Amino acid sequence: MALSNNVIGCINFVAILLSIPIIGAGVWLATLPDNSCVKILQWPVIILGVLTLIVALAGFIGGFWRIPWLLIFYLVAMLVLIILLACLVVFVYMVTIRGSGHPEPSRAYLEYHLDDYSGWLRRRVRSSYKWDRIKTCLSSSPMCAQLNQTYTSALDFFNAHLSPMESGCCKPPTKCGYTYVNPTYWISPIDMTADMDCLNWNNDQSQLCYSCDSCKAGLLANLKKEWRRADIILLITLVGLVWVYVIGCCAFRNAKTEDLFRKYKQGSTYT
Repeated sequence: MALSNNVIGCINFVAILLSIPIIGAGVWLATLPDNSCVKILQWPVIILGVLTLIVALAGFIGGFWRIPWLLIFYLVAMLVLIILLACLVVFVYMVTIRGSGHPEPSRAYLEYHLDDYSGWLRRRVRSSYKWDRIKTCLSSSPMCAQLNQTYTSALDFFNAHLSPMESGCCKPPTKCGYTYVNPTYWISPIDMTADMDCLNWNNDQSQLCYSCDSCKAGLLANLKKEWRRADIILLITLVGLVWVYVIGCCAFRNAKTEDLFRKYKQGSTYT
């Protein structure tokens, strides 16, 4: 019994360590400017990581100090957390499976269309109430202003590999035919009817294309890339937790078997 309980304790120490990447993934997402403006994924990940840490700690204590009810709590709670983590991993994969940039003639950067992304992600940015809050957060960053310092000529800018948000929020869509003055100032559009975003473009440095669908699409493209990276971390951690849980279940079953065998032997001795 003692050996099996010690195994459970050691295994749960590994589970405690595995909670760290989950919490770390959530904290990493929270520090990214776009995720800090949207505030969708980071808190569920952080909360799930903290709960995993608490449950693993309960299993660790229950194993070393031989507290059966704490071990049973660990087995039930950890199974629930593993299922929740698996659902989150699958969900993130499904909502980020769609969407990619589109090349434009004579441009090194890509442009992004909102309709390319999953319906669930689009609903997070399409509501004017939600987008006004996100837009205010995004426009307060120095992202677009930095482009003016980095690129001094049209050729340099057209050959630049812009991030999705720089491409979508800091300049008008290429199809509008605006003439370049600097990265965030464009004049004389050729075709204002080519896209609704052509009308939404504003040379006011606090407005730019923050009201454009291309900016929303650029934000979703950024989220997709960052969420996919976090999802890989969560998937690897999930595999580790399943492995730990299976070993913990086997050790718990062996401990119960040893306990029953010991009680049987004691009963036989008394008779």
